[in-house]
Amino acid sequence: MSTVIRVGTRGSALAMAQTKAIAARIGSAAKAEIEIVSVTTHGDTSRESLATIGGTGVFASALRESLLAGECDIIVHSLKDLPTAGYPGLRLAATPKRADARDTLCSRDGHTLDTLPEGARIGTGSPRRIAQLRKRRPDLEILDIRGNIDSRLARVSDELDADDPQRLDAILLAAAGLGRLGKLDHVSEYLDLSGWPTAPGQGALAIEVREDGVGEPLDRAVRAALETVNHGTTAATTLAERLVLAGLEAGCSAPVAAMAEVDSELLFLTATVYSLDGERSLTSSHAATPEGHGAEHLADAARDVASRVVEELLGNGAADLAVLKGKP
Repeated sequence: MSTVIRVGTRGSALAMAQTKAIAARIGSAAKAEIEIVSVTTHGDTSRESLATIGGTGVFASALRESLLAGECDIIVHSLKDLPTAGYPGLRLAATPKRADARDTLCSRDGHTLDTLPEGARIGTGSPRRIAQLRKRRPDLEILDIRGNIDSRLARVSDELDADDPQRLDAILLAAAGLGRLGKLDHVSEYLDLSGWPTAPGQGALAIEVREDGVGEPLDRAVRAALETVNHGTTAATTLAERLVLAGLEAGCSAPVAAMAEVDSELLFLTATVYSLDGERSLTSSHAATPEGHGAEHLADAARDVASRVVEELLGNGAADLAVLKGKP
């Protein structure tokens, strides 16, 4: 009888696409069959804005409960949707190599963000993106939208009449999601990270397991397989970004951007906190040198640089700039 690893994920097309790609690598490394377990989360069923329903954990809680209940052996998250606080009985076991972390503009008629006409209607469900839009293009009409990638792209298609209230001139979407679904042909502009930083963990995935494992001999096979898909640099840089959120006591939907990278043996971290109206922002940048080679030294550098970034942001009034505390 063959070994089967049950992989839990959200049921959206994007979640399925990214999970199946990682699950195939895990199955190959563990020499096991893969069973995909689809789990419906509160974030999938609610049509309210992320800010209204809390943002933090709305896509993760049902997955985690399914894992704890033994309905699956591992679960796959989009890292930017994963709360920074640990979950009793679970641990983060692997962070695969990050995809493109940039945001993209998908617009009617091939416009860029700067060439969109005054008063153009642009949609996004992210408070961070809304704040950035208000800061850069206060003349645009911004609509808070929800829905999967296909339903959002449909709102900038030529199939909608000019007077249709669903019609938009542009939307903002993550490059990673479009890439995983093979829809990068819809992109009219990639927004550079230096001028348009994105959410902590954007473009990365996270794999969680139960702390007590899944039982032998599957446990050893799963652990070994997860080691093969874990990417040390991605784990360290996303740790630094997420520690900014944790230090600011900010939820996943707070107007906070953070981007870390490893270059020339230094770990660089830049984080920005926006006011919700986009009129003000605070930015902090620091770097740290790992004291040696290996994952633990990179993780120590991530903790060091994040603590200094958080201290500077809070010292400069970040807590008064935006509503940072997310709902549990």
